[in-house]
Amino acid sequence: MVEGASVPGGESLLFLTDEQLRKAIEAMFFAYRGFTSDPDRILENYAYGRAHHRAIHFIHRSPGTTVNNLLHILGVTKQSLNRVLRTLIADGLVESRVGERDKRERHLFLTDEGEKLEAELSEAQRTRMRAAFRAAGPDSVAGFKQVLEAMMDPEQRRQYKSLMEKST
Repeated sequence: MVEGASVPGGESLLFLTDEQLRKAIEAMFFAYRGFTSDPDRILENYAYGRAHHRAIHFIHRSPGTTVNNLLHILGVTKQSLNRVLRTLIADGLVESRVGERDKRERHLFLTDEGEKLEAELSEAQRTRMRAAFRAAGPDSVAGFKQVLEAMMDPEQRRQYKSLMEKST
């Protein structure tokens, strides 16, 4: 939808009231809760949290990514990422390999067991997203993507676009 275009009901997107924005924020909270609820149930079986899920997701997305790159993508502290990675490595879901060119680098890969867990987590989220997108329709899907990208900080948007380019 074009910036400033009217939505059903005649409300202009450029002039949303604080109340309309509050409702959108609350919808985002509830949608996020729904989006994470399916993987959360799966992660409970492993005593893992969302940080483990995010690490698994991005290691799967970029096999061989470095710890430093994962730190950059996730925007977490080295200490918190190391805690998550230690658990995933000890449980046999992630493998850490020393870099061939730079021995100080550690490259991360999912093991077969890690790939199985990633597939289960992703399928749960794809199922929910697919149903929501079908219910909303193609115009809404395109608008949703635009809103999400507009909410990203410039550096996050750059990382996101770089990741999207790798998948095409």
